[in-house]
Amino acid sequence: MTDQYVPALRQRFLEDMQIKGLQPKTQTMYLRGMRDFTGFLGHAPDTATPEELRAFQLDMKKKGVGAPTFNNRLTVLSFFFAATCPRPEMKRHMRYQRAAKKIPVVLSVEEVARILEAAPGPGLEVSGSF
Repeated sequence: MTDQYVPALRQRFLEDMQIKGLQPKTQTMYLRGMRDFTGFLGHAPDTATPEELRAFQLDMKKKGVGAPTFNNRLTVLSFFFAATCPRPEMKRHMRYQRAAKKIPVVLSVEEVARILEAAPGPGLEVSGSF
């Protein structure tokens, strides 16, 4: 890998993001995701193997990366391996995480009764015309 190669790959990545119409904040986030992946690899990301991609996902899991960040980084890599460095086989090795669903708060019968007791009067009065 030459010193000129990495800046050229980064420039192509930037241009691909511009072609897609990604907003500046999104581009910054994509660059951060690529920096994390490249830092993990220790070499240019276009030469990553499926096994290295798997190891990156395991590393994120071990570090406790939450589902939104985990999935975001895979979205960045999916874009990179689709647009900048076309390698569709890499997408088969990406395992997105399910975000935990939050259970809605359910009021008890007593709480509902207290709310209804606190409500003023019988509500809106109905008049004969609008």
